[in-house]
Amino acid sequence: MWLSFISMGSMAVAAVLIYVARFVIKNRIISFVLSLFAWGLLLLAFILMIPVLGGS
Repeated sequence: MWLSFISMGSMAVAAVLIYVARFVIKNRIISFVLSLFAWGLLLLAFILMIPVLGGS
């Protein structure tokens, strides 16, 4: 249960970070780093969602 909450939370944070990196941050380097971190969160969410969908 906690893995699914962490996974959904990291997906939500990643979505907000991608929005901020694209539309709010004007510095390209900071935007790139923020996007890279967001993609890492999405990858983490995907990896954590595998056992949740697979069951116990």
